[in-house]
Amino acid sequence: MAFQQTATVLGAARTYRLSPEAKRYTLRDNGFLETNGGNFQIIRPLEATPQSKEGFKLKITVDKEIKTLKMSITTANGLKAVNIFKGQQHEMLQEKFYFLMDGFISRGLFEEVK
Repeated sequence: MAFQQTATVLGAARTYRLSPEAKRYTLRDNGFLETNGGNFQIIRPLEATPQSKEGFKLKITVDKEIKTLKMSITTANGLKAVNIFKGQQHEMLQEKFYFLMDGFISRGLFEEVK
């Protein structure tokens, strides 16, 4: 998956882009870690218990210039993208995803694309 100006996860109705105000320190303050390549990445579990090593994870990567991003929801091992928006069995995970993204928006990291 390549970096793009806007990104969304598989099956989601909302699309996001980086806020023009997003800076390196803003990413770090919100839990993003700098990778060996200089990009910024955060991986958040979407399960009810954060200590759980099972379940799905939200993975967001921002390029080192803080201009483009990519995001996905993956299996626990991070190898396969999944669609939690297909059917009603993952309703709690959908709510948690939107809650996390709304938090990032309110802290000036992302903007929702209308």
